[in-house]
Amino acid sequence: MLAQIERKIVNGERINEEEAIFLFNSDEIHIIGQLADEVSKRINHNRVYFIINRHINPTNICINRCRFCAFSRSKGEPGAYEMSIEDIIQRLKEAEQSSQHISEVHIVSGLHPEWSFEDYLNIISAIKKEFPSIGIKAFTAVEVDYFARLSGLTLEQTLLRLKEAGVDIMPGGGAEIFNQDVRNRICPEKISGERWLEVIKTAHALGIKTNATMLYGHLESYEHRVEHLFRLRSLQDETEGFLAFIPLSYQPENNDIKVPYPSGIDDLKTIAVSRLVLDNIPHVKAYWIMLGEKLAQVALLFGADCLEGTVIDEKVAHFAGARSKHGVSVYELVHTIKEAGRIPAERDTFYNILRIWQD
Repeated sequence: MLAQIERKIVNGERINEEEAIFLFNSDEIHIIGQLADEVSKRINHNRVYFIINRHINPTNICINRCRFCAFSRSKGEPGAYEMSIEDIIQRLKEAEQSSQHISEVHIVSGLHPEWSFEDYLNIISAIKKEFPSIGIKAFTAVEVDYFARLSGLTLEQTLLRLKEAGVDIMPGGGAEIFNQDVRNRICPEKISGERWLEVIKTAHALGIKTNATMLYGHLESYEHRVEHLFRLRSLQDETEGFLAFIPLSYQPENNDIKVPYPSGIDDLKTIAVSRLVLDNIPHVKAYWIMLGEKLAQVALLFGADCLEGTVIDEKVAHFAGARSKHGVSVYELVHTIKEAGRIPAERDTFYNILRIWQD
C-alpha cells in the first residue's frame, strides 16, 4: 500500500482514511517524512514561518476540570490567579520594551465562573485600543460556546461581538480528539466535538479565520486521530477558514491521565501524516513548546512549515510538564530554521510575510 500512497502523493491526489491509518501503523518513518516534506514544499516552497508574539492567559480559574489539564484551578485554590486589564496591558508593554515589535498576542483563558462576557470583551477592547497594530488571536471554540451560554446570545451574535471588540483570528484549542467516547474519558465537561466544529464553522462564515488542533498521545487510537483529521479536512473543503493545523503532543505531568510522553517518532509521524491528509490547510505547525526546540527543528523536514513564534511566557503546556523554554528569541528561531536548510519568513497573524531573513 505504501507504493500506492507514494504514487498518489506524487500525482497530487488525496489519500483516504484507510491509507492514513496504514501510515500511522507503518515503520517507514523516513519515507513518510519525505512525502510530507515534498507536500510542504509544494505548498510553501522552502519557507518556514514564525511570528513575534506573546501569550496571555488572563486566568486559570475555570469551571471545567478536564482530566488532561494541569492549568485549571478553583478560586482560592493554591496556584489560582486572575489578571486585571492593567496587568495584561503592563505585560504587553514589558514585552514590547524587551524585544522587537510584537505582531500578535495569543489569548486563551479559563472559564471564570464570576466573569461576564463583557469582562472578556473589555480585555480585547483594551488591548486593541492600546496596541492597535497588534493582531489579536483570542478564545477557543470552548470559550466562545461558554460566552454564548453566559450571555444568552447566539453563536453568531457572540462571535460578532468578539470581532467588533478586536479579535482578528481564533486559536484552534479545545478540539482535543473529536471522538465522543475519548472525550468522555479525557474531558467529559467540555463541549462535544460536534459543537467545536459548529462554533468554528460559524466563525468561518462570519469571516473569522481560525486554526485547528489535535491533542494526541493519551487515550486515543490511530483510528481516532484519522477520524479527527478527516473531519477537519471536510470542514476546510466547505469553508476554507483554517489557516494552520497544530498537532499538540500530550504533556502528562500534574494531571489525571498517567501515560508516558509521546515518543519522538510518534511526534514526527503525526506531523507528517497530518500534512499528507490536510492537503487543503496551508500550514502545519511544529509547536516547539510541546515538542522541544530540537525535535521541532527536525519536524521541519517532516512536513511542518511553521515554528509558531517567540511565544513568551506560555503557561498551559508548562503546567502539564512541557520541558521547553518559556520563550525564545527571534534570532534563535532564525538560526533553527536556517540550520534545517529552510528560509526563515517572519509573518503576521494572517501569514502575510513581513520579512525574509537572509544571511
